[in-house]
Amino acid sequence: MEEETIKNDQEKGTIAGAVALIIGTSIGSGIPALPQKASPAGIFPSSISLIVCWGFLLIEALILIEINVSLRRGKRKGEEENEFEVISIRTMAQETLGDWGGTLATVFYVFLGYTSMIAYCSKSGEILYHLLNIPESVSGFLFTTVFTLLISIGGTRATDQFNQWLTASMIGLLVAIEVIAVVVGGWSGLDGSGNWGKVPATIPVIIFSLVYHDLAPVLCAYLGGDLPRLRASVLLGSLIPLLSLLVWDAISLGLSAQADQVIDPVELLMRVRWSGVSVMVEAFSLMAVGTSLIGTLLGFSEFFKEQLKSLSWNSSPTKTSKESTEFFGLRNWWGRNKISFTAMAMVVTPSLFISTTVPDAFSAATDIAGGYCMTMLYGVLPPAMAWAVHNQESKDSDRNELSRARPVVFAVGIFACGIVVEQVLLDFSAFHL
Repeated sequence: MEEETIKNDQEKGTIAGAVALIIGTSIGSGIPALPQKASPAGIFPSSISLIVCWGFLLIEALILIEINVSLRRGKRKGEEENEFEVISIRTMAQETLGDWGGTLATVFYVFLGYTSMIAYCSKSGEILYHLLNIPESVSGFLFTTVFTLLISIGGTRATDQFNQWLTASMIGLLVAIEVIAVVVGGWSGLDGSGNWGKVPATIPVIIFSLVYHDLAPVLCAYLGGDLPRLRASVLLGSLIPLLSLLVWDAISLGLSAQADQVIDPVELLMRVRWSGVSVMVEAFSLMAVGTSLIGTLLGFSEFFKEQLKSLSWNSSPTKTSKESTEFFGLRNWWGRNKISFTAMAMVVTPSLFISTTVPDAFSAATDIAGGYCMTMLYGVLPPAMAWAVHNQESKDSDRNELSRARPVVFAVGIFACGIVVEQVLLDFSAFHL
């Protein structure tokens, strides 16, 4: 019994790996776009908005992992649990809200997954074009293909190690850029003024920059449903991106305030006297896209894998004699991995097609993903699921934790609905201008 416990502990992931996944997914392609969106609002309103959105998203993430771990424990009682079985957001919604909840979650999750993937593919092509002068469509295709092969062939362990290295490098590069910007005078342009009326327009890109919730099911499987470690990982992993975004926003807006013309603050940062800064900014942006791409690919592909497995497509390989093992080796390998590769192809193929054929796909995908898909999926649905869990069963101690937090659950649900309504009004007014 003790040997089984030790083995299970060794199979679990680490807090460092979980934190790296969260940081990498949060500090993504949204961070270069944040200063331009936040510039009309000003430093103080945009900073307060960042902190409020971070707190809102932290509560939502804690709700998601509580529900996911509760469902994992219930499933474990009924049957043997696989080594790395992910309970997707669709299954969570279906188990708690019924078929209508599962259908709603599926629609929003698929739409969110593709809009996020399109944004990352498009942005990576744009960055590589500036760095290497390779056509955006070609460079975006190659960049996405490399990360797809890493996850598909390298597996969870290789992807985890590479992501930790990439995240550490990205954070180090961001700190170096921010230090250089401060030395140049990035703080001197800050005056504390702002326009609170411009804050609603910044919410979609802030949410897009801070969201990591598509990783919640993967994290719960990665850490074996260990709630204390999951809570610590979510808190630490989300706090670092918040601090980085606050400093990045302040420096960029400070540089923008020093200019006499309205221009993207990131472009001003890249005009610093030392030409190496522009390369550093582009390299950081590319790393940010890469870490976000890893998180989205993992979560989105696991979602499709679960759906394919539910179709009983994963038939067991046929037994063969030792003489025919070498001949049938490729067939057996495909039998073991066909669901993983098919799921990855379902994620990547449509994303690459749209990102290479639709101009300015990044901006449109960011606004749609942050303003509607993420807010509905990770803002409105988690409180609804938690409320349903409380109503279904209140005897289980794990579910009582959600019951005791009902006022908070209700508050974040109302806040999420307010964000969606505000975004609808903004888009409606922009459409009629």
